[in-house]
Amino acid sequence: MPPLPGTGAHPEAEFPEYAGTYRLEACLGSGGMGVVHLARSASGLQLAVKVVHRPYAADPEFRARFRQEVAAARRVSGAFTAPVVDADPDAGRPWMATLYVPGPTLAEQVKRNGPLAPAELRRLTAGLAEALRDIHRAGVIHRDLKPSNVLLSDAGPKVIDFGISRPYDSDLRTETGKLIGSPPYMAPEQFQRPREVGPAADVFALGAVLVHAATGRGPFDSDSPYIVAYQVVHDEADLSGVPEDLAELVGRCLAKDPAARPTPDEVMAELRPPSYEAAAFIPAQRRAAAVTATAVAGGEREGAEDATHVREGGVPARRWGRGRSRGRLVVAAALLLLVAGVGAGGFALWGGGGGGAAEAPGRMTEGKGRATESGAAEAFSPWSTVLRTSKNATPVCSSAGVGAALYCAVDGTGTVRIDPADGRVLWSDRNTALRDASAPVVSGGVVLSAGPDGKLRAYDPVKGTPVRETGLSASPGSAFAAGSTLLVVADDGTVTALDGASGTERWERTLSGHTRPDFGLYDEASGLAYAVEHAANGGSTLVTAVDATSGRVAWQRRLDGMLTPVSTAGAGELVLTAMNRDAETVALVRYAPGKREATRIALPFRMDEPQVAMAGDAAYLLGRGGSLLAVDTGAGAGAGGTGADGEASGGAGELWRLETGVGRGSAPVLGEGGHLYFSASDGRLLAVDTGRGAVVGQTRARLSGGKLTYASDLPAPVTAGRTVVGTAPDGSVFAVDGLAPEGW
Repeated sequence: MPPLPGTGAHPEAEFPEYAGTYRLEACLGSGGMGVVHLARSASGLQLAVKVVHRPYAADPEFRARFRQEVAAARRVSGAFTAPVVDADPDAGRPWMATLYVPGPTLAEQVKRNGPLAPAELRRLTAGLAEALRDIHRAGVIHRDLKPSNVLLSDAGPKVIDFGISRPYDSDLRTETGKLIGSPPYMAPEQFQRPREVGPAADVFALGAVLVHAATGRGPFDSDSPYIVAYQVVHDEADLSGVPEDLAELVGRCLAKDPAARPTPDEVMAELRPPSYEAAAFIPAQRRAAAVTATAVAGGEREGAEDATHVREGGVPARRWGRGRSRGRLVVAAALLLLVAGVGAGGFALWGGGGGGAAEAPGRMTEGKGRATESGAAEAFSPWSTVLRTSKNATPVCSSAGVGAALYCAVDGTGTVRIDPADGRVLWSDRNTALRDASAPVVSGGVVLSAGPDGKLRAYDPVKGTPVRETGLSASPGSAFAAGSTLLVVADDGTVTALDGASGTERWERTLSGHTRPDFGLYDEASGLAYAVEHAANGGSTLVTAVDATSGRVAWQRRLDGMLTPVSTAGAGELVLTAMNRDAETVALVRYAPGKREATRIALPFRMDEPQVAMAGDAAYLLGRGGSLLAVDTGAGAGAGGTGADGEASGGAGELWRLETGVGRGSAPVLGEGGHLYFSASDGRLLAVDTGRGAVVGQTRARLSGGKLTYASDLPAPVTAGRTVVGTAPDGSVFAVDGLAPEGW
């Protein structure tokens, strides 16, 4: 909507000049609870800043509701909402800043131009259904979807205003006798049983919004909200004027019984091509891949019956043992996932003498599809294998490189070896109890997998027979794979290096200055493993580079800020993320040990728990809300002068940004053809073109029993040449062609 003047008879004509550090430039509009202003960040980013009306700022109940709105909006930030950039619910005038989305609301569009054309209506239907799907996947119920809360942008509809939304598990309840919402778009249960409102209420609102978009009026129409409430509960919806091909679907959305309404996924399924005309909103690559053949894996090897294999049209987490805090383990897993994804990880080293040597000729050839014995190239053949799981566990996998075997672990099946050419399960160890499994690692010619008992089990990579068991430490600690060496950190801070092949001790020592070091990155080129430890006050981080084979300390430095290593760059430089005291990532830091210089590169906006992949100077950060940012870490290096401790400051050279619509994503990994891959919590695998910052491929969702499940950490895809392997909550391990993501 165009900005409105901020003067005159406006109820907030005296609006403040600033909200936090953001200068308020113009008024975009006013609602019952606050005023929305146009503002800009220090980097020039346009923002929409909602500032609460002064009387409500003094109401403790309203402040609690506003905190919930901020939390809900942050939780669902993605492709179909306006992502939250900053907020202060405790300010004198509480405020929240989101990215500014140019475009009218649906209410304004219909008022100015009349009902939408049929094709536009179908695009809106699909966009809003996908928005609700992602909102519900984040565990949030909107509860106030209406035409004025839908923005129509060039990129599709955006759902805004989470003022009365709540998480599924929220303890904040509607007061007895007080109804909150907009009656024409409220579901019957919101009037009858407000404490029992679930996601189906948003689907009812979707149906009412679609009737308004198609006809200019609601399905229940009266000047009196009390009459509308009666009609919603007792009368049939008026669907006259709704296009015939949508009327039945909209009618089911408006069913009185919540259980009779379709889910957002079911709404989307009914709008798929060829009947679905909304190509501008839902690219062709989002369609389900076609199944080309079906075969049950026979009992060729022990454990083959634990999987179902279907032919259809990377990088593992490598830390085992007891975790210390969720945040540190998530970051550590992301870092480990990155190593092989950027082509500099330890998997190439681990492959020698392992699964790769056992592969028969004629398996996957990089960039050429499958090859026959005569050497003729065949088309790439996608496949899917479903492993038996417990408690909706998602398999985690690793590979030793192009054409090498694929090793996976999952609670319910155990550790398995899979043929990367066709997805057959070659062996299974039947150690089914693998809670919170980490991906198996090939090290020193054996396959290592960790169980909940704190032991590492080694298997023959070809036969799958047990070779040995190794205790991580007297007191369960954690192990980090660094090439052919396993680094085990005990509770007292002692680091023990084990030979991956034999399990024997290579060296043992404490690292000077560290109380409990945390290894977060291994660089195969230099053989260095990087340990970090944050100061208690969060003001600095001790970084130590250790030769994994000998235990020699190559260098050590205390750097300003809460830093986490994510990659190495040219000339032996180390790249780290920097967090503020609110655990938001605000910058990248490049440290050159030879020059003892650190360059801080500010991000254009704060990010929530981003996971990072790097290729050269380009860094790709995927935030928890689905925001994907690409920056040139070489741009601006040294610009802005030098800060404390010799640290130079500069601004990141933003390459592009993309809202992926993924509520939770895995660590991203880089593959062939300039593509970046990551997984979503519903089992989708997405591909992004790193050159232009666009989603170019997306597989279908693979849910467990049709329901969304969550794991503490999402396994990242595995890349090996043109093959990209993903995993999903339904227990499936599947391979797609990384060179042709548009056909997924």
